Amino acid sequence: MNISFHGAAQGVTGSCHLVECAGARILIDCGLYQGGHSLEEENAEPFGFEPADIDALLLTHAHLDHCGRIPLLSRRGFQGEIITTPASRELARLVMLDAANLQEEEAARNRRQAARHGRKRGAREEPRYTVLDALNCLDRFGRCAGYGERLQVVPGIQATFLDAGHILGSASILLELEEGGERRRVLFSGDVGNRGRPLLRDPEVVTGLDAVVMETTYGDREHKSLQPTIDEFYAAINATFERGGNVIIPTFAMERAQELLYFLRQEVERGILSQATQVFLDSPMAISATEIFRRHPEAYGDGTRALFQSGQDPFQLPGLHFTRETAESMALNRIGGGAVIMAGSGMCTGGRVRHHLKHHLWRRDSSIVFVGFAARGTLARRIVDGAGSVRIFGEEIPVHASIHTINGFSAHAGRQELLDWYRRTAGAPVTYLVHGDPDAMAAFAGELADREVRMPALHDRFAL
Repeated sequence: MNISFHGAAQGVTGSCHLVECAGARILIDCGLYQGGHSLEEENAEPFGFEPADIDALLLTHAHLDHCGRIPLLSRRGFQGEIITTPASRELARLVMLDAANLQEEEAARNRRQAARHGRKRGAREEPRYTVLDALNCLDRFGRCAGYGERLQVVPGIQATFLDAGHILGSASILLELEEGGERRRVLFSGDVGNRGRPLLRDPEVVTGLDAVVMETTYGDREHKSLQPTIDEFYAAINATFERGGNVIIPTFAMERAQELLYFLRQEVERGILSQATQVFLDSPMAISATEIFRRHPEAYGDGTRALFQSGQDPFQLPGLHFTRETAESMALNRIGGGAVIMAGSGMCTGGRVRHHLKHHLWRRDSSIVFVGFAARGTLARRIVDGAGSVRIFGEEIPVHASIHTINGFSAHAGRQELLDWYRRTAGAPVTYLVHGDPDAMAAFAGELADREVRMPALHDRFAL
């Protein structure tokens, strides 16, 4: 029995872990690297294993950094079964098709630039995978896993998906392994959510483990408490409206967009925000994700599920507009003030938000409100870190807008929540830390001084 790490190893993105047991090879996640150019180049590199040799892939959740290389895995020969929760199955389809479409658009744009400058076509002029690749990999999705349901993946390997409370359908995965009379229980945290949030249930844990593979995205810092976060969010909106500007929110399409709609609806009902507040969800992907969220009330916490059962829509508010078409998105540039525009992507690495940033970053009356994690090397991180100007679509844009960083909305558990989750598992003889910057990982490891802690590098392999 062995485990090896082929992504999110001393880094935040690209989750991909391989377990070998009883002659079978099982992947946990196969995510895309996101961030600077050097990270993006990792997506084209060999996986560190042969895709055709993988028997099954277990997907913790549908964020791009956990599922975004599945079409590439399939393109390179993977023929096994993909198992995940019902909600993650729907969301992953949406995410992978969107990623493929963006890659095709970027490659086409690079080809046009290469032709204008007389350059030969290279890797930048070809997408890592196409929409057809994304569609083809959907054939690999097989059984759906209900929370708490014990499934035989292959002989010798049982899997149980536990609610991770991170995004809709997210799971931690318990693997029960048996080979040559030896047995091991290994828990993969996936991304751990925060307790006490209105939409989802609290993260689950199990005990009696031999090893834990644990994310450490926020292993070195805390989030602000939820209510002060919400108050800061509304204060930023109202202050911007008083100046006559617009609020631009780079928004992750899944969970963050829906959670913000939930809070905006709540505060319009309470009178904290005006009934006339105009909110534009300018992301076809987020719009589709919201529709998927409405189809899975079984995955929510009691309060939100009760709203659905009473016939109310927790994501609907009077001034909400969905802008699917490009022309509708472009028309938002004519709105001088008084609008909240939520657009993807959350790290500003693609999508429509870059157009809105181009039109608003230079305006002193507007605000850019970041409500999620910004990885190193991303446009979002440069703005958050105080850049005086940023380059968008080949143009240098001065940063004059008010910049707000409101981390309390994060779908990731903060340092203390991660420690609480770990302690509720009663720990394990061996803990592997993944999915975090080296500094965050080292800080979290310091809290586990009484345990054997490993921080694997890319492609490191260990006996279980």
